[in-house]
Amino acid sequence: MKYVTAAFLLFAAWSPVTLLGQSPTADLILVGGQVTTMDPARPRAEAIAVKGDRILAVGSNEEILKYADAETRNIDLQGQFLMPGFIEGHAHFLGLGQSMMMLNLAGAGTWDEIVDQVAEAAKVTPPGEWIIGRGWHQSKWKELPAPNVGGYPTDARLSELTPNHPVLLTHASGHMSFANSYAMRLAGVDQETVAPSGGEILRDESNQPIGVFRETAQGLIARVRAREEAKREPAERLQKSMRAIQLASEECLRKGVTSFQDAGSSFAVVDLLRRAANQRKLGVRLYVMIRDSNDALQANLSRTKMIGYGDDFLTVRAVKRSIDGALGPHGAWLLAPYDDLPGSTGLNTATIESVTRTAEIAIQNGFQVCVHAIGDRANREVLDIYEQMFRQYPSNIPRRWRIEHAQHLHPDDILRFGQLDVIASMQGVHCTSDAVFVPKRLGMRRSAEGAYAWQSLLKSGAIVTNGTDAPVEDVDPLASFYASVTRQIGEGVTFFPEQKMTRMQALRSYTLDCAYAAYEETEKGSLVPGKLADLVVLSNDLTSCPDDAILKTEVVYTIVGGKIVYQQEPRQPLNRSGN
Repeated sequence: MKYVTAAFLLFAAWSPVTLLGQSPTADLILVGGQVTTMDPARPRAEAIAVKGDRILAVGSNEEILKYADAETRNIDLQGQFLMPGFIEGHAHFLGLGQSMMMLNLAGAGTWDEIVDQVAEAAKVTPPGEWIIGRGWHQSKWKELPAPNVGGYPTDARLSELTPNHPVLLTHASGHMSFANSYAMRLAGVDQETVAPSGGEILRDESNQPIGVFRETAQGLIARVRAREEAKREPAERLQKSMRAIQLASEECLRKGVTSFQDAGSSFAVVDLLRRAANQRKLGVRLYVMIRDSNDALQANLSRTKMIGYGDDFLTVRAVKRSIDGALGPHGAWLLAPYDDLPGSTGLNTATIESVTRTAEIAIQNGFQVCVHAIGDRANREVLDIYEQMFRQYPSNIPRRWRIEHAQHLHPDDILRFGQLDVIASMQGVHCTSDAVFVPKRLGMRRSAEGAYAWQSLLKSGAIVTNGTDAPVEDVDPLASFYASVTRQIGEGVTFFPEQKMTRMQALRSYTLDCAYAAYEETEKGSLVPGKLADLVVLSNDLTSCPDDAILKTEVVYTIVGGKIVYQQEPRQPLNRSGN
């Protein structure tokens, strides 16, 4: 494996006294478990000992009990499954918390249900205040909205029911938004408004905007809302942001996520996260990609780099760009037109020159480069940029540059991931979530050749990581793990099963490979003495339980730095008297 280093082999020596330079007495031991370590030197064990925030030893029950004394906390796992804590490989931390503070539209089966949900919110929202929601997806509705333009609703009924409130509803993908007439008036959007480069305003036959804004055009509405938010008192804005951090942390810990790779935050958000780290309010360990303009990167990147800040809870050493949109709203940049929208090949949301300049700035400052690319054209262009940069700025050390999503690839480009050592930062659950519309967008041939081509990428020698893209999907790693190993989209229906991961490939994609993708494989991702004691205990053994048991698996304990930060509530005993 590419990340077996001298340091990694040192950890595998299993010598906790030498490694930690302290008494081998443990603060916490967990015994009687089915332990998968992700360490090739000792892949399975029964127990683990923790000292401080580090792993002290891993081994048999008999071996580990030797590290206990009267002060040691001893947990009998009673056969439950223990593994390294899940590492969320690509999601949006503040966005996850914020999504829990707005309308959740993901469960709506029709556009009418969403309109009713917003109308109810309007009854309890002061006039003039924004109503915000997220999670709608037109391809997953039971019926087409009426009226519609290309399958997308118009704003008429929503605007009629919300005359006193601006409304902004973000698509599940985050790459499209819906606004009512009030919000469009505030933004000055009308028949004459020109969409920005890389964006689109959907219109009816009279050229009137219908409320749907694709990709960069979302900024027309979002900027107005941002200006309104900026008028609030600083203390109020800070309180809301800290609440979002708290909610995101709690949600991750409930789901067994101990580390989180944040896929794009501004310098202002990084300052907020630093403040939270100083106050010990980050519940999970964050690896942050800076997402800002090239001018801002040039001016601020050198001062922002952090590795292991706040007791290893905050690292900032990557930059993030997007070169296209998402497949669901026809924004992914394709080499050939969409099957269901023949006049379009999607949207290129940033110029090649701009992304190339970002890569140069990153190299100058020792930062990793992570570029969002979903369509096959987008992925090819990013691979071309990376190849050019690697030739122009050679390095003896792999740069570990990443393509975020890498969902739809031309067969000719799959091998290039392995050849260039480019990491495919993917999200298993996107495959099964999107499968209902992927063949409609791409056709069967393109879908079979390059849609979520996990096994083909692994065979190329590429590292493939996993995640959820929360709040696009639920941050639950078990759903993404299930999708990765089954690709099942319905009863007896599997989406191109030849690309399924094995159980161990999927576990590695959520642990050690994710750690490698953030330069952290010597600190986390496997259960080895000396590494951070970030662990999760589950009710089922993910290496061997039946497929249908994966989604029924429960998180029993989440442990970060040797501390139990989430514990499943004990079940109430059944009342057999019938009362």
